[in-house]
Amino acid sequence: MKSIPYGKQEITDEDIKVVTDVLKSEFLTQGPAVLEFEKKFAEYIGSQYAVAVSNGTAALHLCALALGVAPGQKVIVTPITFAASSNCILYCGADVEFVDIDPENYCLDYTKVKALLESAPKGTYAGIVPVDFAGYPINLEKFKALADEHNLWIIEDACHAPGGAFLDSKNVWQKCGNSKFADLAIFSFHPVKHIASGEGGMITTNNIDLYNKLMMLRTHGITKDHSKMKNEPHGAWYYEMQMLGYNYRMPDMLCALGSSQLNRADFNLDRRHKIAARYDKELQGLPIELPKRGDKVNHAFHLYIILTEHRKKLYDFLRSRNIFPQVHYVPVTELPYYREIGYSVSTTPLSKSYYDKCLSIPMFHSMTSEEQTYVIETIKEFFNGTPR
Repeated sequence: MKSIPYGKQEITDEDIKVVTDVLKSEFLTQGPAVLEFEKKFAEYIGSQYAVAVSNGTAALHLCALALGVAPGQKVIVTPITFAASSNCILYCGADVEFVDIDPENYCLDYTKVKALLESAPKGTYAGIVPVDFAGYPINLEKFKALADEHNLWIIEDACHAPGGAFLDSKNVWQKCGNSKFADLAIFSFHPVKHIASGEGGMITTNNIDLYNKLMMLRTHGITKDHSKMKNEPHGAWYYEMQMLGYNYRMPDMLCALGSSQLNRADFNLDRRHKIAARYDKELQGLPIELPKRGDKVNHAFHLYIILTEHRKKLYDFLRSRNIFPQVHYVPVTELPYYREIGYSVSTTPLSKSYYDKCLSIPMFHSMTSEEQTYVIETIKEFFNGTPR
């Protein structure tokens, strides 16, 4: 059996064709494919606006900048996430407060956030960065009510969850990243994600002011729109830099690839559901904890995470059989940089407990039945016949 990674991209002939078409066109950077991808993505997610950027980290950084994150502010973040979710706050000179996870879904715990906010003077915190971890759609309706009560903004990190959704209090399905309950939401198009463009990210919002700010921030803070000029334009060539921005643009050929991948998003999400359902059935009864979800969530299954007391031995055993699982994630509070600036994993014990047992086994929409059978049989072999 060839090697089986925990996740990987699928590139079709159609994907290759659309990229080739761009390479043959007049545009490689900011051409028509960017606007097309933004429009299609906003329609898919259900937001009014979408801004394509160079990667998910850039998306987070621009969100923090657009919201005015600054020194002296404090922002609530989950410790079980990729470091970028909290790094974006540090980039702006603000402070992060890590709140522990809900052991049922490994996402930011609403109850703990509520208790923290109620115990602190109003104005202590500026915002919240919840993460749809592994593809589990966090209930942002509840967080939105809490944020409104305490005058906080919300950046939803939906990198793991395009297509995921939760059922709100009115029995309406709310797609992750539609920005109905968040000021801004972000996505990543890294190769292991649902939509793979090599690199790239997207910000979604329903706020026109934030949208306009993001459009400038991603391009050095520059506008060429003469209707928005502060000075009288000198001519058709004239542009103005009106704020300190960055070069966080996503090129045309990557946007074309993203649009092509987006055409298969629903089919690929269905494949992930079927793969997860088979894992659920076949791994039931082994001494492992399987992912939880209920009838009020449509899990996007970027990752299929199991918990086991024998994580390291199972990890090594699978690798010896050419299966390459992964661990998501080392708690941010345990990373050396964060420890050196004063954070400690002891403040979030459930995150540490989760980390000690978690293992992401292969989950990708192009996974074949034969590949999944091999993964399942190898896991069963480990638990049923291998000394531990």
